[in-house]
Amino acid sequence: MDQPTGEIAESLHLITSLQSQLESLQIRVKELESDNAKLSSLVSNCCCHKAEENILARVSGSFGLVDERGSSNSNGGKSRKKKENQTVPDDKVRTEHQYSKIYVALKVMYFGQRFFGFASESQMDPTVESEIFKALDKTRLINGDKKNLQYSRCGRTDKGVSSVGQVISLFLRSNHKKPEQSNGCSGEFVPEEPYEREIDYVKILNKVLPKDIRVMGWCPAPTEFSARFSCLSREYKYFFWNRDLNVVAMENAGKKFVGEHDFRNFCKMDAANVHNYRRHITEFEIFPCNERLRQFEGDQLWAVKIKGTAFLWHQVRCMVAVLFLIGQGLESPNVVDALLDVDRTPRKPQYRIAPEIPLVLQSCKFEGLRFMCSLALYVLRSFLCVDARQALHAHLEMECRSYKLLSAIFHDALLSCSLVENDDSVLNSKTRKKAASHVPLMSRPTEPSYEERCIKLNSRAEEQKAYRLAKSRTCSNKARS
Repeated sequence: MDQPTGEIAESLHLITSLQSQLESLQIRVKELESDNAKLSSLVSNCCCHKAEENILARVSGSFGLVDERGSSNSNGGKSRKKKENQTVPDDKVRTEHQYSKIYVALKVMYFGQRFFGFASESQMDPTVESEIFKALDKTRLINGDKKNLQYSRCGRTDKGVSSVGQVISLFLRSNHKKPEQSNGCSGEFVPEEPYEREIDYVKILNKVLPKDIRVMGWCPAPTEFSARFSCLSREYKYFFWNRDLNVVAMENAGKKFVGEHDFRNFCKMDAANVHNYRRHITEFEIFPCNERLRQFEGDQLWAVKIKGTAFLWHQVRCMVAVLFLIGQGLESPNVVDALLDVDRTPRKPQYRIAPEIPLVLQSCKFEGLRFMCSLALYVLRSFLCVDARQALHAHLEMECRSYKLLSAIFHDALLSCSLVENDDSVLNSKTRKKAASHVPLMSRPTEPSYEERCIKLNSRAEEQKAYRLAKSRTCSNKARS
């Protein structure tokens, strides 16, 4: 009987102990709830909380989720109606933009087949530049004209020419409220830490740009930076199929371009605006690519790489056109020496330049620029934006697959065409056109020399001046009478 009585007493003691612990835990829970309420009250009045809301508003605005006056429209239609009823002076909007700009360099790639060149001054549409500025306007990253934005471009590619390394520079809207003069006045800037929470320019612009234009990266730049005049070197590639071309002869001739020469016989001369035709070529190379046409034995894709400090209008295409004549055995490699000697050959022989589609502006080199593709942009420290680099890679991979499919379709059409029966009797009954014989470059008709062009331009200017003077005299005589 004593043993059961002892067990009951022990159980009662355990129950009492557990009840005591439960009561103490309940008291602790109430204390924690009270502390939590106090902390919540402090957080609601904290400046850090307001700062995070401001960050959210700016980031939302960077994705186009803003109304015309730059305010976040997170409350639906009611908030928008209130904003519409409010009048905000235009000068106030400009002031806000003035203190939230940053001077940046953008690295751009584009496929030029459907564009009338890069520059929008060509009076033709579409151009790459016009499409970029449409995207900048749509995303509200700019405010003002090109002069106010200090806009500059590294290269001015022609119609049909592509690029994977074009660079432009201009002022863009920024998340950082700092004066534009403070950005790199000393020429030194560190792009990592100060621009952690900057707008993701790559992601925003690529969302609205056409699929054949993409921004590959951006970099903060000092305000004295110019995409055109700060460029150290430019590199072009020209792709071609090796259809029994003498690549060795082409390479030997191409090495003659290396160095500083007068390239007036390898360009489209613009005597009105260009007066110095000396350019420095630093590298020349011809090499095979991985691509090969399987249906044609030995037909492999090759590329010419030409690197220099600057280039003239149509210079690369003229150089490649002469190299093709050498590769076909129609010209000697020594013709390059003759064309580079402007004393011996002051007038450019007439010849057709190489097609524009295979030409690519490969890269533009600058000192101190480190392009970033995407930033780890956090919203309230919990939401991470999708990496723009992954989106760019996925887009290019999809485009590459699309072109591969198109190539397969053309290949299939070519095979189908070869199955069609051909009636040789009909062809033999007609006189076939004879192939045109090659006229050596040094024996062809020539274009006017630079000096002759200048004389013609001066003569035309004098005629226009005399015409305006005579017209003003006629008007003054009529006014007197």
